[in-house]
Amino acid sequence: MRYLQKLLDFYLNSSLHVSLSVYALVRMTGFLFHIEAIHDSALFAFFGTIVGYNFVKYDALARTQKLQMRVELKAIAVLSFLALAATGYYFLQLGRATQIAAFAFLILTLLYTLPFFPNRSNARNWAGVKIYMVALCWVGVTLFLPVVEAGIPFTSAVFWVALQRFILIFVLILIFEIIDLKVDDPNLKTVPQQIGVKRTKLIGVLLLLGFISIEFLNVDFTSKAFTVKLGIALTAVLFLIFANEKRSKYYSAFWVESIPIVWWLLLVYGLNFSV
Repeated sequence: MRYLQKLLDFYLNSSLHVSLSVYALVRMTGFLFHIEAIHDSALFAFFGTIVGYNFVKYDALARTQKLQMRVELKAIAVLSFLALAATGYYFLQLGRATQIAAFAFLILTLLYTLPFFPNRSNARNWAGVKIYMVALCWVGVTLFLPVVEAGIPFTSAVFWVALQRFILIFVLILIFEIIDLKVDDPNLKTVPQQIGVKRTKLIGVLLLLGFISIEFLNVDFTSKAFTVKLGIALTAVLFLIFANEKRSKYYSAFWVESIPIVWWLLLVYGLNFSV
């Protein structure tokens, strides 16, 4: 059992799980917009997320070398290096316009991580900015990049999907911020730090109501697809309501991060709904 837990911890700490969530959303984009050639975009997003998240989480440790690297960190470093090579390969498979868009999100990630401006911390520590930057990166990588790669015009349908996806990711991050309330730097000014946990949960519920309401604006609305999204919204509401500072890391890092994966599996493979 201890070895299984260590394996699970490595799976989470190495960003494999969050990368699978990103992969699921890219594949969902392919399903929603009938993009057959989604393979390269999906794998670019998967491996790029491993590199990006591990860079964000471990760059300070790597640069300052204040702590001796444990075996797990060495394994994560090797995995990240291999993922970087795979990211470079799939980047070269993308079209020029997609590469430019991907580079723009890379700059945003670096801005989020590294202190570019004198006497200023990185964007990750700018008050109240983190949640918007992360949600925007998720939408960009999982929706905009595959849409650009497929040459699909940015119609109202793309806009509404982008807004829905931004709302869901935003709410999922709120759950993380509630759970991390005790350990987050007060200078981060996360949503629960600024308005409290109860109001944060209320905002999350209202946003998820908007998430569902947007579905009625879909010109290809179907009751089956609506049922799937309603189920995902209700699941997110439950995780949000029961989130608190005493929850274990698995509550958010595994279960909450699994919501996009479940959404993809239900929509594409489980119920095979057409949208």
